[in-house]
Amino acid sequence: MMNKQIKRWGLLTVTALTAVSLTACGGNTATSTKTGASAQPSSGAAATAAVDNKPVKLRIVWWGSQARHDATLKALDAYTKKHPNVTFEPEFSGFDGYADKLATQAAAKNAPDVIQMDPAWLAEYSGRNQLVDLSKGINTADIDKSLVDSGKYKDKLYAIPLGNNATGMLFNKNAVDKLGITPPANGWTWDQYFQFGRDAKAKLEKDKYALMDATSDYTVYSSYQISQGKGYPVTVDGKFNLDKDTYLTYAKKYADLRKEGVVPPPDIATTDKESDAKMDLMNNDTVLIKRSFAALLPGYEGVKPGAYKFVTQPKGAQASGFLKPSMFWSISADSKNIEASKAFIDWFVNDTEAADILTTTRGVPVSKKVLEYLTPKLTPADKQQIELIKNVAPDAQPFNPGAKGWSNYTAKDFKDIGEKVMFGKITPEAAYDELVKKAKDYQ
Repeated sequence: MMNKQIKRWGLLTVTALTAVSLTACGGNTATSTKTGASAQPSSGAAATAAVDNKPVKLRIVWWGSQARHDATLKALDAYTKKHPNVTFEPEFSGFDGYADKLATQAAAKNAPDVIQMDPAWLAEYSGRNQLVDLSKGINTADIDKSLVDSGKYKDKLYAIPLGNNATGMLFNKNAVDKLGITPPANGWTWDQYFQFGRDAKAKLEKDKYALMDATSDYTVYSSYQISQGKGYPVTVDGKFNLDKDTYLTYAKKYADLRKEGVVPPPDIATTDKESDAKMDLMNNDTVLIKRSFAALLPGYEGVKPGAYKFVTQPKGAQASGFLKPSMFWSISADSKNIEASKAFIDWFVNDTEAADILTTTRGVPVSKKVLEYLTPKLTPADKQQIELIKNVAPDAQPFNPGAKGWSNYTAKDFKDIGEKVMFGKITPEAAYDELVKKAKDYQ
């Protein structure tokens, strides 16, 4: 294995560009690595890069759990073994702070060549001409058109999807079984979800809790409002649509759950770092269940193998779950290695050797041929991801990737104002008024 110069991104406050997404981690440390990667390309760009022996170093950045980090680094090594002229400078972290650092780099025209991109940010980066058009040079023939189109902005392809994904509720089935209570089930309602929390709390130790406090979680609130038939709080075309009655009902419900000890007190709830082995409140056994995404399961499995199970999100008058691309690869418009970057992405998505290494660490593989090849080799946890997608699909809500210009509102403002409610600094009514006022800055 080659020497690696790995830059582990540090923990920053999430501000600029986060929204309906995934994972978290921390630590402002940096160790650096040079890793190589290359393989058997399947598109024109890849073939060109394969015969070009000019030395290339690609900076590449992603977020994720340790399981995703480890698999990605192995894939980079495999790529370099096939193409020794291509080496990598990887940068990775948890989700917290990732958006801020990437936005800072992009503004300074110093973004990595290959960027793991979230659907919620795609319109922002594409609209600022910070990404390369990928319409040519990467084979997408074996990917569903709707999934390919999710990487488009104004009819140009700026991002290649890396996995199928779905929202769901992930719970510790081992812990629930020990409590002897009725476990969560697909098709359950919000009332059943809240009652599950109360039933679990009645049997839990004093310093253990059943549910996450989702007062400040825009993803959960969006799902709740959608399930009430009120649409997204911010529509895909950027219209403010936060329903007052729905928000107040939701915020007051969680206020009751805080008083009852069903959710953690705010000083504990706000320490949660999604997918972090120690700071994730489910990984450290503080709560039993939380909203998550299919693509995050490998990270949880890496901490507690066999402990977790997915069910659909609770429903109201309608279902609340949605399908989405787990994430994308994009290429920085400032990259000086565009063709080499395309060749790598082509291999990453279409090559069976890559699939053997990566499995489902970024969600269910998007290439139909790769998925067909990989399915017999999948673990029970891998198959859980596929099962959740199948369960969500029949009545999935339309996916809203995030309106251009609103990402700071959905990620930071909603979170900050929600945390004020959690700490008792403002009432739900005052919080709603603040959210309305803040929204005027984005309209």
